[in-house]
Amino acid sequence: MTGEGGATSNSITGGIFFHAVIQGRDITVQLPPAIKPALSGLPKPASAFTGRDQHVERLLKDLAPATEGAGEQRTVLVSAVSGLAGIGKTELAVQTAAQALRQPGWFSGGVLFVDLFGYDPGRILSPERALEGLLHALGVPGEHIPGGLEDRQRLYRSVLAAYAREGRRILVVVDNASTAGQAGPLLPTDGITAALVTSRHTLDGLDARLHDLDTLDTDASLAVLDQALRHARGDGDTRFTDDAEAAAVIARLCAGLPLALRIAAAVLASSPGRPASHLAAALQAEHTRLDKLARPDRAVRATFDLSYQHLTPEQARIFRLLPLNPGPDLATESAAHLADTGPDQAEEFLQQLSEAHLIEPGSSWGRWRMHDLVRLYADEHGRTHATPDQRDTARTSLFRHYQGTTEAADTHLDTLPGPRAPRFTDRAAALQWLDAEHANLTATATAAPALGHPATTTALASSLAQYLDYRRYFDDWITLTTAALAVCQDLGDRNGEGTVLNNLGIALGEVRRFDEAIEAHTQATTIYRRLGKRHREGHTLSNLGNALQQVRRFDEAIDAHTQATTIFRELGDHHLEASTLSNRGLALRHVRRFDEAIEAHTKATTIFRELGDHHREGQALNNLGIALGEVRRFDEAIDAHTRAATIYREFGDRHSEASALSNLGLVLRHVRRLDEAIDATTQATAIYRELGDHHREGQVLSNLGIVLREVREYDEATDAHTRAATIFRELGDRHSEGQALNNLGIALGKVRGYDEAIDAHTRAATISRELGDHHSEGQALNNLGIALGEVHRYDEAIDAHTRATTIYREFGDHHSEASGLNNLGIALRHVRRFDEAVDAHTQATTLYRELGDHYRESQAQEAWAVTHNERWLRRS
Repeated sequence: MTGEGGATSNSITGGIFFHAVIQGRDITVQLPPAIKPALSGLPKPASAFTGRDQHVERLLKDLAPATEGAGEQRTVLVSAVSGLAGIGKTELAVQTAAQALRQPGWFSGGVLFVDLFGYDPGRILSPERALEGLLHALGVPGEHIPGGLEDRQRLYRSVLAAYAREGRRILVVVDNASTAGQAGPLLPTDGITAALVTSRHTLDGLDARLHDLDTLDTDASLAVLDQALRHARGDGDTRFTDDAEAAAVIARLCAGLPLALRIAAAVLASSPGRPASHLAAALQAEHTRLDKLARPDRAVRATFDLSYQHLTPEQARIFRLLPLNPGPDLATESAAHLADTGPDQAEEFLQQLSEAHLIEPGSSWGRWRMHDLVRLYADEHGRTHATPDQRDTARTSLFRHYQGTTEAADTHLDTLPGPRAPRFTDRAAALQWLDAEHANLTATATAAPALGHPATTTALASSLAQYLDYRRYFDDWITLTTAALAVCQDLGDRNGEGTVLNNLGIALGEVRRFDEAIEAHTQATTIYRRLGKRHREGHTLSNLGNALQQVRRFDEAIDAHTQATTIFRELGDHHLEASTLSNRGLALRHVRRFDEAIEAHTKATTIFRELGDHHREGQALNNLGIALGEVRRFDEAIDAHTRAATIYREFGDRHSEASALSNLGLVLRHVRRLDEAIDATTQATAIYRELGDHHREGQVLSNLGIVLREVREYDEATDAHTRAATIFRELGDRHSEGQALNNLGIALGKVRGYDEAIDAHTRAATISRELGDHHSEGQALNNLGIALGEVHRYDEAIDAHTRATTIYREFGDHHSEASGLNNLGIALRHVRRFDEAVDAHTQATTLYRELGDHYRESQAQEAWAVTHNERWLRRS
């Protein structure tokens, strides 16, 4: 034994000496060749193992021996796998170790495996006892194993190092460690020997490469079920593959937890005659699911028990309260309200639960989520601790937080100047919170009545309406208003029922369920009329008129708007009188009563100006400009849209400014001020993009494409229409996608890309047909016929134009019917069906004359003349 600078070391050679010399700090052990260590304690790998290929690959990369030239010191000596109970940590370690042992030259010394039972109070293994077993496995006689932790640790590490120096590298697998202190003494330090550690906690104190294990995806879950069942019963047991639907349900209810999946397979294996569908049905009930996922030797609940027992009382309480949140995840701020604690303390508790893998981080920092089975487990304990945990009070506090914060956020969504709740600094912050919480808010509003909080449902349905409309979450909007409607009906709140029905009608209209929307608005109108609430009756009549327009019941729409206008005029509410006049003007436009429409919009503009409501004056001017454009009074239309845009800009209402600019661009196109048109439309596109309103961005991109076609910038036009179609497809707005595809087809036709144009128009027609929007289908068919004619597929073109004309006639859209007839005549002329062609052009000319469209009347007459002359030449 020599010393230098106070250090001591032992060098042991020629045999094994393990007792008195242990006092040295560093020990050098020379192993005799006769020793036969017991290095075969690795559990048998499971037969059903899938979905972990990437994890195994990463761990094997860490376990691989250092390559020549890289030096002996390895970057990764220890890999620590952590995750939820039952997630498959041990199996991953065993499978990885088994593969590593098969690699030539990697671990010729074998493997040491020890289960520390870190979460089982009755079987937990101390580091001293674990080291004793490991030293025995390494061939050290019991009488030479020292008694203290430090001495055992030094000897153990020295023996591992000796094996490593002799080329007999060992893999150490430490399973089920609860703390870094329990696992740390078992880990090698020689720079060659490698180790795998598993734990339910993230053991960041081990200086290890950390690997977090997540649940299995659906495909891997299905594979585990099938493989485990076949292993138990043989390849002839195909119950899971024979009933794919039941297997998918079981996989979903096990939520990707390997332990649960294996137990489910074992349950089915124990009863050969039991169908998979029967097990799927048994697992559906939440209150008994954990009971069903159990076998005599293992159970999901028992596995979770071991983790739960390690929690402090404070951690356990917040763990039990978390399932009270009806949504998919929870913000730290919300958890603080739930637990009645400060945000810092809540974050500390949540982080501790995350380190124990009882919860996991959500989509962004500060958000947390629970595995479905853990949620059921926590909720079970929560119900048994309801009184000490003050469970009802906690839920009320959470719901009040959601309700109050949503109301505060809603004040920031209005683009007009006005009071804003100080809870959020600006509109962007309010939207960010709503985006993060909208799934929770929807779930809360839906669940609240059954939990004794009906007022939460009606409040959230009201304060979320503007947000859900803006983000186009119409399905959620319908869900919330339907839930609120049921609450009002149960309470006998007729006034509230009318309000909710009105909002429901608006939401239904947005998803083009117009018949239901009309029914909702009609019911609301009836309720308010019976209650004598004329003001609200006027509101619902106006919305009813808007819905009726969408199904082209224009006469009824005009009547509804007229009734609403009369009510507001009699009540002296000139603001709403002007608003309904504007809506009436929109309906009049659709039946081509343009003069009356212009008169209505002009009256509305005047009223708003006299009232000093310049913002709504801008809205009326914008509508007036559209009507003026329809009668080719383009200069006046340009003036109206320009004034509207200026008003909106002065108010800082960029959203409405973009609308006016978009309309301005379309009118400028008609007077061939194309550069200005492109500039206006481009500005509108940029504003909507900045505001995050991608739906309207798509609409303006469609307009931009139309203008770009006029300047023969066909490639750019095609790109604009393609981008618009993509936006609508991503937003799930198939109706607008079909319109964008129709415009795309027109642009493609301009560059003679007729095959692509035919495809675009065909897709547009199909979408419209599937949606039941036959008028838009007629537009697509008319354009399709033109494209087919360009490639001489005249019979198909004739069929398309005939179908389009029939649709227009059924809708009473005589202007479009005339267009379809004119195009039909051209196609008929090409196949020399001259008499039919002349008749089609004659009908088109008559319709245009009756409609007063003299420009298109002259076009139809020219087409008639060409066909007539060609017929005469052929006959002569």
